[in-house]
Amino acid sequence: MPQPALLVVVALLGLAVGSFLNVVIYRVPRDESLSHPRSHCPACGQPVRNRHNIPVLSWLLLRGRCADCQTPISARYPLVEAGTAVLFVAVAARFGLSWELPAYLYLAAISVALAAIDLDVMRLPDKIVLPSYAVALALMAPAVIAEHTWSAAGRALLAAAVLYAGYSLLSAMPRGMGGGDLKLSPLIGFYLGWLGWSSVLIGAFSAFLFGGIVGAALMLTRRATRKTRIPFGPYMLAGAFLAVFAGAPIAQWYSSLLVPTV
Repeated sequence: MPQPALLVVVALLGLAVGSFLNVVIYRVPRDESLSHPRSHCPACGQPVRNRHNIPVLSWLLLRGRCADCQTPISARYPLVEAGTAVLFVAVAARFGLSWELPAYLYLAAISVALAAIDLDVMRLPDKIVLPSYAVALALMAPAVIAEHTWSAAGRALLAAAVLYAGYSLLSAMPRGMGGGDLKLSPLIGFYLGWLGWSSVLIGAFSAFLFGGIVGAALMLTRRATRKTRIPFGPYMLAGAFLAVFAGAPIAQWYSSLLVPTV
């Protein structure tokens, strides 16, 4: 498949997946079924009509309001849909039509859901994180078999263990990592370890860098104090995708600083 066609297909897939992720983000923290009842307005309870369920476009045509009661609908719904599509396109541009593409598209999808849920309720649900281990292994298996990338698979598993060990030490400290962050860390380690140890280091470091910058900004604006709990999952995922997209260039740039050319 030509690259432009792949990106178009993946963008449309991302919009559809993003629409479903809105359901996941709303219902999973409430322990509600993802299939029943149908999507409905939280204010009036009326089911969303099929013609009003087109990602992004329906929200724009309805001017951000319920078609029945005219209650405003959060702009986060189209942002999640559009953001998922953009992230899917970026992942497809990074990996192309490869065996690894489905696995990293899956990571992109759950990352959107986990980041939004963590920001909402400061929790990374086991219902999403724990099954993702099995899904990641299943989606990476064809790449291992077809490409004989046994070394990448071994490195991915080792990186998962290393990152889990590191986060375990941090979680044992006073005001350390939460349990959700600890459970997520091996999954991120697995995906980054597949790409290389430089990606693991950059992803792990970037998570704390992003978290520190945002935390400092919140304290400077007096929106948080040193004792305020801040969800760390979004920064772990942001750091992971920085490593996915730019891990190699960043590693090369840093190496050039350490070993200047003559």
